[in-house]
Amino acid sequence: MTIDEKYFPGFAHQVIHTGEVDIQTWVGGHGDEAVLLLHGHPESHLTWFRVAPELAKKYTVVITDMRGYGDSSKPHGNPDHSTYSKRSMAKDQVFVMQQLGFDKFHIVGHDRGARVCHRLLLDYPDLVKSATLIDIIPTLDVYEMTTQAVATKFWHWYFYIQKEPFPETFLGARPEYFIRSNIQKKTIPGTIKKDTFPEDIVDEYIRYYSDPATVHAIAEDYRASVTVDWDMDLKDREHKFSTPLLCLWGSDGNVGRLFDVTTIWKKIATDVTGFAAEGCGHFVPEEKAAFTVEKITAHIEKNK
Repeated sequence: MTIDEKYFPGFAHQVIHTGEVDIQTWVGGHGDEAVLLLHGHPESHLTWFRVAPELAKKYTVVITDMRGYGDSSKPHGNPDHSTYSKRSMAKDQVFVMQQLGFDKFHIVGHDRGARVCHRLLLDYPDLVKSATLIDIIPTLDVYEMTTQAVATKFWHWYFYIQKEPFPETFLGARPEYFIRSNIQKKTIPGTIKKDTFPEDIVDEYIRYYSDPATVHAIAEDYRASVTVDWDMDLKDREHKFSTPLLCLWGSDGNVGRLFDVTTIWKKIATDVTGFAAEGCGHFVPEEKAAFTVEKITAHIEKNK
């Protein structure tokens, strides 16, 4: 039994070629409502192992490895970092959904995946029925609101954006240490159980991060945020978007402790609701799966 057969029973796997990259894709469930789930850093579709099967009982669920992550393509970044712009990454996902026959759908993203979702709903508002963004505030706000506390907790944001190959050399030097410490630093000490981060899934994250191309792609993802993405985001702040937006975050995570999440999103969106997952760190889909499923389901039902 493969790891996907173990955690995503009934999901069919396929590789979708966008013309530029290959996107690893899994589709499961049934129903007229389709929902796309996008993972964060430095993970993959496996982020959703506790959430996707539950949502699939009611909806058609699509999970992918974004470009640069998991086993999807990892092209070397262009000098202007546009290879890993959120626009390029969002375009991949729209292509996937259209190839699968979904003209309108719901989107859910955690961490970096939520940033891709943010760009997707800006660039393709007519395709998105609802958006759920988990444990983020807009990228511009993170940088603009930087304090000593923010810089300490979000240290990797400032490390990854350094010129190649500086961050790649250091962050890729000890993959297992980086992956395990990343999980430990972003969760509440003593609360994580083996079924929250199963060892075989952690091993997969280590495998991905052991590939220098993955570390480079992730660095490019962050470099794009302060270059090409920055320019796009500034331009789009001239108007608010109206897609129904649900924000979820961990009450004890960095985002929940440092920022007023819903107030910040209401500056650029007209329809915002938000909930904190109590006793939760950064990894809301893994730490509080039932909460995540409940809130996403209610949001989808409200916005069919």
